[in-house]
Amino acid sequence: MLKDWPQQKVQNSFNLNFYIVIPAHNEEAFLAKTLQSLALQTLQPKRVIIVNDNSTDGTERIIDQFTHNYGVFEKLNICSSQEHMPGSKVINAFNKGLEQLDDAYDFIVKLDADLILPVNYFENIAMVFANNPKVGLTGGFVYEKNSRGKWELNHPMGKDHVRGAFKAYSKNCFKAIGGLKCAMGWDTVDELLTQYHGYELKTIESLKVKHLRPTGKAYNAKSKLLQGKAMYAMDYGFLLTMIASFKMAFKQKNMFALYHNLKGFGKARKNRLPKMVTKDEGAFIRRLRWKGIKRKLAI
Repeated sequence: MLKDWPQQKVQNSFNLNFYIVIPAHNEEAFLAKTLQSLALQTLQPKRVIIVNDNSTDGTERIIDQFTHNYGVFEKLNICSSQEHMPGSKVINAFNKGLEQLDDAYDFIVKLDADLILPVNYFENIAMVFANNPKVGLTGGFVYEKNSRGKWELNHPMGKDHVRGAFKAYSKNCFKAIGGLKCAMGWDTVDELLTQYHGYELKTIESLKVKHLRPTGKAYNAKSKLLQGKAMYAMDYGFLLTMIASFKMAFKQKNMFALYHNLKGFGKARKNRLPKMVTKDEGAFIRRLRWKGIKRKLAI
């Protein structure tokens, strides 16, 4: 029996409706805490679609408990691959959930099933969208437990990046970028295309989201070449891919990441795999990336 959570809601003075889609595959260990944190939100979503993607543990039982106790939660069962490949599996599940929704929303959220959100999370997200129509994508910051059991910041991509675990998009921006790409790199290309279409990114440092599972722990071992493939698909070109891969390898303290990225890029280029972006979008992305590199080097 679920605990009756206190419902201390605020009036939706922003007049903004929002939907949430949560892909979930074998999330028995974490899902209840995520859904509890949603039930406690001061600003409530209009609908929450929880996509049970071929789970073999107690995930569906937890979903059923919450759908029974809270009308905002809805379950969708799908059956895709059991391999947890970065990008493809989670966005496939997200898109299946998206199909259940109409267009009567102001912003939409892709949320992971292993998070604990602060109770005022969506109140603050709505405030950002209400106050600045130019913002197309926003979110908080990730905190994970260290070896001493303390929650500490783990936001390796930089403070201008919204982590894929909790992306919130304005409807206009989401439509402009064509939704989410079902491939590795989806949570980078969405930000690049957001800027291509004239929208801004906004991160909110005060919104500290607890991430219950360390990043990448559930990913399949076959995924190690996919980052380089994604850089090819985003039309980085070889030199930008090499620079980005070296930076990634340096941060991870793993020079094999550089090798695997370049190998993945090379295989994708040799096989002439399709790009995720158009020619004009690719040119914009390269200009944006080079501008960022020059700014950091103060050229």
